[in-house]
Amino acid sequence: MAIARPARALSLAAIVLWFFFLWQIFHPPRPTDQWAKWRMEHDPNLDPTGEPEGILTRAGPGYEPGPKGTARINATLLALVRNEELEGMLQAMRDLERTWNRKFNYPWTFFNDVPFTEEFMRKTQAETNAECRYEVIPKEHWEMPSWINRELFKESTKLLKEQGVQYADMVSYHQMCRWNSGMFYKHPALEHVQYYWRVEPKVHFFCDIDYDVFRYMRDNNKTYGFTINLYDSPESIPTLWPETLKFLADHPDYIHPNNAMDWLTDKVRRPDHNEKANGYSTCHFWSNFEIADMNFWRSKAYEDYFNHLDRAGGFFYERWGDAPVHSIALGLFEDKNKIHWFRDIGYQHIPFFNCPNSPKCKGCKTGLLTDGEPFLYMEDCRPNWFKYVGMG
Repeated sequence: MAIARPARALSLAAIVLWFFFLWQIFHPPRPTDQWAKWRMEHDPNLDPTGEPEGILTRAGPGYEPGPKGTARINATLLALVRNEELEGMLQAMRDLERTWNRKFNYPWTFFNDVPFTEEFMRKTQAETNAECRYEVIPKEHWEMPSWINRELFKESTKLLKEQGVQYADMVSYHQMCRWNSGMFYKHPALEHVQYYWRVEPKVHFFCDIDYDVFRYMRDNNKTYGFTINLYDSPESIPTLWPETLKFLADHPDYIHPNNAMDWLTDKVRRPDHNEKANGYSTCHFWSNFEIADMNFWRSKAYEDYFNHLDRAGGFFYERWGDAPVHSIALGLFEDKNKIHWFRDIGYQHIPFFNCPNSPKCKGCKTGLLTDGEPFLYMEDCRPNWFKYVGMG
């Protein structure tokens, strides 16, 4: 007897549903599925973002360019930049001048290990009404220190390259990391400057900021401000934490009672990083953006720490960056409540973003961490910072 058409249809539908059920169970995950667990359940950047709490100083009389700018405090926008990076620097300046500095006219201080060209000085000055200063780094601040063994450096860079560590064989990159870690604030041009906002070529700023960020730092007793919080490459810093522990054994009194040790040593989220870095989570503030009080770097605790690391040689034998060095020091020697997430400052340094949910922001997608490959979500260490410290 022939099977009725409705029955045939139901049988076929049942077979299709059965195979779909089996496929859902056993099919290989889509490329993005395996990275979903690394995304925060709820990114706070999706929430409406206003200005930070605390004392805020608005633009107005006293922020005019030049001597009339009596409301400005001793602070500067700071850039380490090569002459050949001019176009990228101009783009970053246009963004920051448009969104913030045209209202406050803080000076720009540019550093280079060689003199700046006339073209560089002319074009950068044309982008701002504020004063521009052009400084050459002293050789003794930039060159490889005398205690570094050149042959050992060459052999070390070969090993680092084999492990896939970026820029391992670029002497200038090692020099830059060391200079940004412990030398820049010793330059005579910064002798009487307390606060700085680090700006690199090719970065983007997306949000209008209507308060003086430097006075915010001072008036609200903040030491350091960041936008992006990431994991570092453990292959580049295997002995950084062991050397830090050696230093702490000799100077336990330098550890602040309200430190961020839990953030520095977490091994739950990325246990492989903690293992490879010998006890350090590798979480760090991405220092291509930082707003900071240089009095912290000038403190005895930090100076002693940097000198210990410098003599250990890891800026050259490994590839210690200023980001983990700054971050470890802040996490150990400073009150964690004095470290501020500038969630309202929209920022991009390829391939990561900080993009708030604010009508003051244009040109970035709200809550977007990266427009790169999905695996980059693994590099986000904000969940650990929020877990151990909070969002203040």
